[in-house]
Amino acid sequence: MLPQTATKSKRAVLCHHNILVFSYLNNSTNFLDPSSSPIRYQSQSQYHSLVHETTLPSSSLNYYSSILKSCIAGRAIEPGRQLHAQLCLNGLGSDTKLATKLVNLYCTCDRLSSAHLLFDRIPRGNLFLWNVLIRGYAWNGPYQVAISLFYQMLDFGLVPDNFSFPFVLKACSALSAIEVGRDIHEHVIRTGWEVDVFVGAALIDMYAKCGCVGSSRQVFDKILVRDVVIWNSMLAAYSQNGHPEECLELCGEMASMGLRPTVATLVTAISASADVAALPSGRELHGFSWRQGFESQDKVKTALVDMYAKSGSVKVARNLFERLMEKRVVSWNAMITGYAMHGHATEALDLFKHMIRVAQPDHITFVGVLSACNHGGLLDEGRKKFESMKKDYRIEPTVQHYTCMVDLLGHCGQLDEAYNLIIGMRVMPDSGVWGALLNSCKIHGNVELGEISLERLIELEPEDAGNYVILSNMYAQAGKWEGVAKLRKLITDKGLKKSIACSWIEVKNKVHAFLSGDTSHPISDDIYAELERLGGLMAEAGYVPDTKPVFHDVDDDEKKRMVCSHSERLAIAFGLISTPPGTKLLVTKNLKVCEDCHVAIKFISKITQREMTIRDVNRYHHFKDGTCSCGDYW
Repeated sequence: MLPQTATKSKRAVLCHHNILVFSYLNNSTNFLDPSSSPIRYQSQSQYHSLVHETTLPSSSLNYYSSILKSCIAGRAIEPGRQLHAQLCLNGLGSDTKLATKLVNLYCTCDRLSSAHLLFDRIPRGNLFLWNVLIRGYAWNGPYQVAISLFYQMLDFGLVPDNFSFPFVLKACSALSAIEVGRDIHEHVIRTGWEVDVFVGAALIDMYAKCGCVGSSRQVFDKILVRDVVIWNSMLAAYSQNGHPEECLELCGEMASMGLRPTVATLVTAISASADVAALPSGRELHGFSWRQGFESQDKVKTALVDMYAKSGSVKVARNLFERLMEKRVVSWNAMITGYAMHGHATEALDLFKHMIRVAQPDHITFVGVLSACNHGGLLDEGRKKFESMKKDYRIEPTVQHYTCMVDLLGHCGQLDEAYNLIIGMRVMPDSGVWGALLNSCKIHGNVELGEISLERLIELEPEDAGNYVILSNMYAQAGKWEGVAKLRKLITDKGLKKSIACSWIEVKNKVHAFLSGDTSHPISDDIYAELERLGGLMAEAGYVPDTKPVFHDVDDDEKKRMVCSHSERLAIAFGLISTPPGTKLLVTKNLKVCEDCHVAIKFISKITQREMTIRDVNRYHHFKDGTCSCGDYW
């Protein structure tokens, strides 16, 4: 009877110990705070008592393993460390199975130094052990260590599996290590894992993060049995690399195959629509997401808010914004930035006031707020918000914040203050900052500061002819013809060319793109005939083309023809002859709309009695009855 009694007693202690430990782990959110819960604190005290006073069965590997599993699931590092100490006292600290779980625990809790130290002290023939440590570094860095461990694992004679590859490829993505990524891809092929959906998704993501979207597509095409994760990876690859049209096309293919989308699918596709201001496509995705049962998903709604705002439908965006069940910071940012892009400074700042009562703004919030001040010409308000960002919210200004402030100060004629702000920047000024100052110098005719700006821009982007053109025009306005000749010769000698301007308009669910002087459109003759007709009416109304920016050595008539066939005008002319009278037109341009086109479109809007929105690289311009929403301030 005595042995049975002893066994029952041991089981009772063990059972009681299990109850306390699992109670401790399940309530470990704030277990170090005695005031948080008396019951929780009692469990903690009793646990530590058991650890130090109770001799646990040293052979119960499954018992310890189950406790460590709970520690991992609860990310409970402190009880895990206590248990590690107990295992060492019991002589089980080097047991491969338990040590592997301890490495997993330390990695999960971002204690990589402890994980690596233990890893180095135990046998390494277990592939899972290597995968766990590689995963830890791939998630938390240093990423190079994850890659190094992968190659050490190969040298150790182990063959990677479909967990090893996604982890190390994630590290390659974080480092944009394309050559290492390609070498690992070769290992994937040799081990037969290329068609695995997890490995395939990791390869697609790695190539996309390295800017090789073509390689991503090659991997995608080789995987014949694709789940939604693979499709989402390829959609993201297109979206993140500036291929929104391909993203939308692929999303259509996915839908035609009857594969149910996820939130990630819809957010990516809707964001692609926003990138090209493709309102009809965005509306289709809106309806599709609702039909698929995602109407209550705030992430999808936030993507729609961003899409409608970027596509010119700010009122629709605000309506969706107000319907959000939970307004996260990203939601507030989307709406504030949307208002800013359209020049609705008052609405953006009012919304910001509401936001700070319920949410903590981040650096993106202040990009939107400062952009709103910039587009609205609100100098004093912009200064206040810039200082508040630093003092009240402890947000260090980024290049984007400085660009907004330099543009605002410069537009308002505070060129010296703008220049001093650049000189005092804590981050390196980029071409956007100096470009904002150069543009402001052009507005106010400050040639001296314009020369300084161009010098910096030549260092940063020596092949951009547009910067030379701006200073050349400034020289011309100031009557400094020697400077004009010098810059034009410099452009010619260097063989520089201005960036190719492209504008596009969507009509009847089809996007039509135009380059300056483009004659490739099927109805090109009709488009130019419409431009000719408008040109006559505009001339009667007092329009005179500004040909100063044209550098080509041609006669004045040819210069006028070149200016009047800019890409945005071709898109507008196509829209006018392809849509019923009264239809609003939305044109997107990859560069800043030129001054002469800005003047011309005001004339066109008045003559045709059409509302026209031009979305250029900086902002939106809403033209109606001969005026623009920017008030000629852009």
